[in-house]
Amino acid sequence: MAALDVRLASDLIQEPPVEADWIIEDLLPLGGHVVAGPPKCGKSWLCLSIGLAVSSGSPFWGFATKKCGVLYLCLEDTYERVKKRLWALSDVASERFFLSNAAPCLGEGLVEQIGGFLNENPDVRLVIVDTFQKVRRPSSDSLYAADYRDFGALKKLADEHAACLVAVHHTRKQADSDVMNTVSGTNGITGSADSTWVLSRPNRGAADATLSITGRDVRFQELKLRLKDCIWELVGKTSEEELEERDVPDCVMRTLDFMSRGVSIWQGTMSNLMEAAGIEGVTVPVLGKHLAQNSGFMLSRGVRYAKKHTSAGQLVTLRRIEDESGEGNEGKPSI
Repeated sequence: MAALDVRLASDLIQEPPVEADWIIEDLLPLGGHVVAGPPKCGKSWLCLSIGLAVSSGSPFWGFATKKCGVLYLCLEDTYERVKKRLWALSDVASERFFLSNAAPCLGEGLVEQIGGFLNENPDVRLVIVDTFQKVRRPSSDSLYAADYRDFGALKKLADEHAACLVAVHHTRKQADSDVMNTVSGTNGITGSADSTWVLSRPNRGAADATLSITGRDVRFQELKLRLKDCIWELVGKTSEEELEERDVPDCVMRTLDFMSRGVSIWQGTMSNLMEAAGIEGVTVPVLGKHLAQNSGFMLSRGVRYAKKHTSAGQLVTLRRIEDESGEGNEGKPSI
């Protein structure tokens, strides 16, 4: 058995960073990735557009692409259907863009076939498997083990060939506050993926959609899209402030709202604060935890949070930053 390969942290910490190798800058690096969404929501149109842009080296939504060959496994479509989609998307297609509508399953030669194609065509750096489910076999393993094994095999293939492999997948019907949890299957898929894209539309006929992206080398972002003439267009982006606020508990937002009503300095107990700010649905200890955990967010919104122990209990102090001189309206309940 080979010896364990180890590195010294003292050496690693002094090495310069290795920048991600992007297929689409800031959106899609090398590795294994998932693009998920409900059936018939436009995932294939999106991935076909990506293939056209990358194979020609054209910007995608204004993001630079790495011009390279593309292999698209359109396993749920006929060539006639793909041809009509290509007509709708572009007048020309690159000779670097390869298509196949038939492939074996994982464990039955898929990895070997794709690997052989990549060896014969070293210019190909992007592989799209549409859909992931079409290349899977029934398994007696646990759901998590099967998900991790199957997607892990595709990711390993991408890593070994310094390529980017995108697996098109479905989402569940059940809604979730975290859109990433809607990806069909277990965390064995999203947990092993280098990034996950989730395309969601309010209903199947809606032109507008949201593309949520998160990953190891990709910061979480939400892109606002619109389907026009079969092409997904980028029309906007959710601001970082909006994304940050979504993760902030309601009790913290109510505290900030309370401080925005002309109160410059407030002191009292947690119970006093709950009454003054109209906070419901949490206990005193939970409120204290949320305020402490989100004190940095509160500071970024102009409110400094502090707490100290007194003979009467824990004393909370909220102070608007612009009024730290001590001037302003004070709210001090009797405690």
